[in-house]
Amino acid sequence: MTPHGFHQLDLNLLRVFDEVMAERSLTRAAHKLAITQPAVSNAMRRLREALDDELLVRHGQGVQPTPRALALWPAVRGALAQLQQTLAPDPFDPATANHTFVLAMADATASTLIPALHTILEREAPGISLRVLPLTTRDPRQLLEDGEADIAVGYFPAVLADLTAREQSGDVVGFESRRLYASAYICVMREGHPLAHVPLTLDNYCAARHMLVSFSGRSFGFIDEALASLGRKRQVVLTVNQFFTAGRVVVQSDLLTILPRHFVPVTGMAGSLALRELPFHVPPVHVDALWRHRGPQANAGNWLLQALFRSAQTTFPSAP
Repeated sequence: MTPHGFHQLDLNLLRVFDEVMAERSLTRAAHKLAITQPAVSNAMRRLREALDDELLVRHGQGVQPTPRALALWPAVRGALAQLQQTLAPDPFDPATANHTFVLAMADATASTLIPALHTILEREAPGISLRVLPLTTRDPRQLLEDGEADIAVGYFPAVLADLTAREQSGDVVGFESRRLYASAYICVMREGHPLAHVPLTLDNYCAARHMLVSFSGRSFGFIDEALASLGRKRQVVLTVNQFFTAGRVVVQSDLLTILPRHFVPVTGMAGSLALRELPFHVPPVHVDALWRHRGPQANAGNWLLQALFRSAQTTFPSAP
């Protein structure tokens, strides 16, 4: 683009470009910008003509950026954020805010964070309401992309590894994360279980009958992956999607299950459960908050993130 061409460029086109790049969808961008989809299409056509590049190509139900678009986006997004902050900063006063946040997390995570988070909201932000959705996947990016949740909280090792790899390769990543706390999983059985008063070995662990907690319903989890690396496997006879349900079933059966160690005391069933260290190595579980990059309108979400972190510190004072 020539200097003369830049002077004639409608800077509103860059706002549309930024939103389309963030959403990878003309329809969702139009919704976020409160304009029609034809208006978004027209803006992108004008920008393509000005820059002499296609910028976007159709991909499935959305669009995929060209290399030129990927190269331009960080500079455009940064410039818009700086302009927004300079001309119209986004003040957020939790004491007077009237906002609804949606969080996605498993029941064990919610039992850890929500009581303290509610206390913070009651004390500091009485006009803010909260909805908690069950987390049903280890990859919540689509949930966040679709705007169904503001923040997902959970164990997302594959997602974070993918985002890191893409960042290192120079891709623009539309997600951010923050470590909230680290936990460990432990083998749980009823107090009178035949294995409750003998050493838990790899052999008797694999010979027992097991219950798996799986958000997605898959009957093969990270414990099974760890066993497979040792050339072993266990017999999973029941799969449920909540840790609390698993605890209730274990109390009344001879099944073994795996629960987060910190979750056991809040179940109300700790006196009826026997806890044993796993007879093989399982890495610690890192619980992270994951969210879409918010751009300049970030203060409300940042406040919630800080409140989540403070909630984690009530249970895990040494949280990062």
